[in-house]
Amino acid sequence: MLQPIKRAAIWKMLAGILLGAAMASCSVDQKNGLADGPGAHRSSARIPMTDAAQLAIMGMRRLTEEQYRNIIADIFGADVKIGGRFDPIVRPVHELVATGASESTISPAGFEQYDQMARDIAAQVLGEGRRQAFLPCAPVDATKPDAACARAFLGKVGLLVYRRPLSASEIDFYVGLAARGTAPINDFYKGLELSLASMLVAPEFLYRMETAAPGGQELDGYAKASRLSFLIWNSGPDAMLFKAAETGALDTPEGARAQVDRMLSSPRVEQGARAFFSDFLQLDSVGNVSKDTLVYPRFTAGVGEDLKEQALRTIVDHMLTRNGSYPDLFTTRRTFLNRKLGLVYQVPVATPTGWQSYEFPANSDRLGLLGQGAFLALFSHEGRSSPTLRGRAIREVLLCQPVPDPPANVDFSGFNDTSNAVLKTARQRLTRHNTDPVCAACHKITDPLGLPLEKYDGIGSVRQNENGEAIDTSGMFEGKTLDGLAGLANLMAQSSSPSECMAKRALEYATGRTADDLSDEWMQAIYAAFQSNGYKYRELLRTIALSPQFFRPAAPALPEPGAIARLDASEMERH
Repeated sequence: MLQPIKRAAIWKMLAGILLGAAMASCSVDQKNGLADGPGAHRSSARIPMTDAAQLAIMGMRRLTEEQYRNIIADIFGADVKIGGRFDPIVRPVHELVATGASESTISPAGFEQYDQMARDIAAQVLGEGRRQAFLPCAPVDATKPDAACARAFLGKVGLLVYRRPLSASEIDFYVGLAARGTAPINDFYKGLELSLASMLVAPEFLYRMETAAPGGQELDGYAKASRLSFLIWNSGPDAMLFKAAETGALDTPEGARAQVDRMLSSPRVEQGARAFFSDFLQLDSVGNVSKDTLVYPRFTAGVGEDLKEQALRTIVDHMLTRNGSYPDLFTTRRTFLNRKLGLVYQVPVATPTGWQSYEFPANSDRLGLLGQGAFLALFSHEGRSSPTLRGRAIREVLLCQPVPDPPANVDFSGFNDTSNAVLKTARQRLTRHNTDPVCAACHKITDPLGLPLEKYDGIGSVRQNENGEAIDTSGMFEGKTLDGLAGLANLMAQSSSPSECMAKRALEYATGRTADDLSDEWMQAIYAAFQSNGYKYRELLRTIALSPQFFRPAAPALPEPGAIARLDASEMERH
């Protein structure tokens, strides 16, 4: 039987967050004039544990920045402003951010950012111009605590924030906190702000806590609802999912299927698809790409974000709007361009602002994912292209085949010397690495995939020569020779390897676990269904969500104690 993560271990692991919660309440208390004596803030920050201690927590994943923003928009409205810096979730080597979230902690500085964001959000939600939209009642006297009205609001919003109903002791705690916040300043709404802000820095909000049904063999209804909503929509459950969790409908195959089909037919599936493909293809990094503007003057401010958006629009159009197959994403010539990207791709764009659909001609050098600037610019250097980085990315990102890092003492000077009068092209300069026994093993598996893309410079613009020398774009994939992007793209579209990789990554994304922690039988079954269903994205999600293993918990290892962010007593006192 799977063993739950002990509640005490959870609280120990999140010690930094809980101390940070004390800081949050302390800072709000001081702002509202509540810190009326030594230790006064500590009682107001105490987290209720009576009912929570009985929960069987089987797994937990930190919310990504995008998930945090999506949830706040879903609950309180898209116009609620969220300002601040989010602690990044580290992408494990060769893996997804989604798997890194299972072991991600929050630094003290990161928690201070969460604290400030929570207070800003609470102030907006309960401000005079908005509170009527969220409060189901009005206090009898707005200058005094009102337990009944506070309870009605906090119980309603608590379900959405915690993604499960609050326990009796949790509601009592937050109602009491609201009362303590109201009394000193005679403002019922400021007291509610304190409670709402405290909810928004609780571990139950910042982490996706997965709790098991009695016996520990299957997640409970609310954890099932969250798994489905984050997989398909990249956000928390909606009212119908909560209802299905409450009634037990998700515990039956028919009820689960009805919800999955409903969710996959919703426009919100695009939001989920964007999140998955951003993680899978590392598009989340494209906006941060930096290029030497002396070498690439067309790579102006915002081009990186535009390249990311172009890739996502292409994927959504192909995989969702047109219900196309994943292999065909390597050969499609349909895409979307704006005026800035028209300069990068060297094609006219009529629309002065916004995006327009565009199809590259059949005789052009441009097609598919590998021909998009997002991939070509991301896996290049600041001032030049890189066959090795591109080939490695194809291996690791698109084929799920890890490539070892180069030895620490490798001499790159020969390859980096782009002014060499004899070795003018990247292929010629790479010959040195391919003949060096220390380097040859890796270069032989990366360069034959990256060299066919050498007609695209470091930002993805087409070029016909390098330093006046014609570019040789021959290469090899899975034992077959090829020429150029078209040759590589067509062979990848015909191969099963990229689709097997996508199916595996989708399963990792869905569960937050790496392939090493998933059964080979389950991964093989998911791929077989993906193949038989024509490599369609919605069908892949449906297969994963309705497979028996999807709702089974698996407790991950807790992070090493040294990796846990903690605040000592002296730092807490300073706040």
